[in-house]
Amino acid sequence: MKLKTLKKKIRRLETRLQEGPKKLAKWKRKLEALVTANAAKVRRKSAARAAATRRATKASAATSVKPAGPKKGRAAKKGKRKLNLSPERRAQLAAAMKARWAARRATAETNPPNASTDRDFTLENVPQAP
Repeated sequence: MKLKTLKKKIRRLETRLQEGPKKLAKWKRKLEALVTANAAKVRRKSAARAAATRRATKASAATSVKPAGPKKGRAAKKGKRKLNLSPERRAQLAAAMKARWAARRATAETNPPNASTDRDFTLENVPQAP
């Protein structure tokens, strides 16, 4: 290896070693900023969610009159999730369910459930074990 290239490599290595702590400090600052931003985002979302539930309960309380009685500490009932279906897909699912129910009814009519079982016997007619 030539002297010039060796000196160049050593110089590059020294600069890289000097940059290392700076880069590390910069990345740590970035990480800290991200963590605080995410925490603020979570707080903001939870506050917005709480405000929305307060508005919803105020609106429902204003429209409905509750009878005076002891308050019970029950959790709020979760509403049903609305599926984002197109009208075509909704019709397709309805048709599939109707077909399935019709098939079940047909099998129930052809095979009525037996009221008596194979185990209908008295003490005198107990089957013998082989």
